[in-house]
Amino acid sequence: MVMADVKNKRVFVSVNDPSADVHSARLISALAKSGAGIEFVGIGGPKMAAAGCELIESTVGRAVMTYNAIAHVGHYYKLVRRVRRYLREHPVDLMIVCDSPSFNFHVAKAARQAGVKTLFYVAPQLWAWGGWRIRKLRRLCDKLCCILPFEEDWFGQRGVDTTFVGNPLLDGLPSDLMGFRKRYSGFGPDRAKIALMPGSRLAEIKSLWKPMQQIAVQLKQRHSDASFTTVAASDERRRLLEQTQIPGFACEYSVDTVRDTAHRVDFSIVASGSATLEVAASGCPMVIMYRTNRFLWHLVGRWLVHPKFFTLVNLLADRALVPEFIPYFTSVEPIVQRVDAYLQDPIVLAQVSNELIDVVEPLTRKNASEQTARIVVEMLT
Repeated sequence: MVMADVKNKRVFVSVNDPSADVHSARLISALAKSGAGIEFVGIGGPKMAAAGCELIESTVGRAVMTYNAIAHVGHYYKLVRRVRRYLREHPVDLMIVCDSPSFNFHVAKAARQAGVKTLFYVAPQLWAWGGWRIRKLRRLCDKLCCILPFEEDWFGQRGVDTTFVGNPLLDGLPSDLMGFRKRYSGFGPDRAKIALMPGSRLAEIKSLWKPMQQIAVQLKQRHSDASFTTVAASDERRRLLEQTQIPGFACEYSVDTVRDTAHRVDFSIVASGSATLEVAASGCPMVIMYRTNRFLWHLVGRWLVHPKFFTLVNLLADRALVPEFIPYFTSVEPIVQRVDAYLQDPIVLAQVSNELIDVVEPLTRKNASEQTARIVVEMLT
């Protein structure tokens, strides 16, 4: 990379959820290490700020799921207007929007109106639903950096300049994950160590934290020496989880340790999302949950969403490698039964661990942050 040509360039980064905050922070750090000399400004979270991005507004704490977004429309409308005004008054050389397509399509439009090129980092999942938005993406996106291998062909065939850069969640992992394969020799369900990962968004925690605890209580009744670790995305989220802990449930809490916790436990119960890939990279068998409004799902969701699988791990494997309870609505009993069946069979647990590593290992051969940094430099020269 020729860095002299990009010194003193200004890049605006738009982020609206915790995982995108992490991805963008790593990208900013990769560019800083390369000596690019780029000035970053944007909207996002604490990790971006710590990496050296000047935030004009903190947005990460407000991240919501699609069905809960209506109450926040006014805030986001004002925020887009603020971004548009900032771009008029403080010219930038490139816009990077990371994830959250419902919001970031508006940010990308503001960049287009200001004559600024836009890089989409993390592809909107148009292959799952909302495929009609491909025309909007083609119009607003100068370059798409996707993080799932099959997306490069899917978007490329539809006229979007796309490069698979690897997955930022796996940056830093060795290309050989042999040491992450779990053996389960001498394993017994009564001593099972189980992780609960209720997600980072407030809507996820509100809908999944209580049923996850109920599952844990029932498993504890069956296996008296089983222990639980709950992974919170931040200290703020940890406090929220502690405050909403139900009677009869006990656990340890760990902050921002998805991969490390998954590496040391025997099984995980995980909110659908990016964490599932980190759990898979740790060779940890899991069940995956996602809860939404039942009325809206039957009215709209099931007609709009058409993927073969919902879970990243199953999409990559192209089969039902791990159980996904998506959407989950009522009783936790089927989930308890499924988890217990796994705990009773260490041979199956070891087999699933190996298969998860087989699926994820090829993705470790690229470093998404470094690959995307190179593309950013090319767009700025």
